[in-house]
Amino acid sequence: MVRLGLVVAQFNKESPVTERMAERARETAEERAATLVETVEVPGSYDTPLAADRLARRDDIDAVAVLGAIVTGDTDHDQVIGHAAAQGLTDVSLDRDTPVALGITGPGMSHDEARARVDYGARTVESAVELAEQLEDT
Repeated sequence: MVRLGLVVAQFNKESPVTERMAERARETAEERAATLVETVEVPGSYDTPLAADRLARRDDIDAVAVLGAIVTGDTDHDQVIGHAAAQGLTDVSLDRDTPVALGITGPGMSHDEARARVDYGARTVESAVELAEQLEDT
């Protein structure tokens, strides 16, 4: 049984996208018989690498699933946030030798596009569980 940590970015709360993504993640963890050990909510996607690192350090967590939605604004700020979060999460995974599944949608999305992608919560947990199971055998 895979033990998961879940990180959920809370930015753009006026549109409860990440809340729905987290619901789908929890449902999928249950379907896959994975144990959701802890959920950490952070202000935004930029903040996810630190929380993922804290979870990946724990002996009772086999993989981390990270959820967020980066919606386009009036500047290129969403691009900067997306690249920084992705690189930070990659670094955590490699530094901690722990699967960290990227479930941050965007950048470059509208609120409607973000709402249409809430199933990424499920996909991210699937990825985290599958990779943890595969690496367990190596």
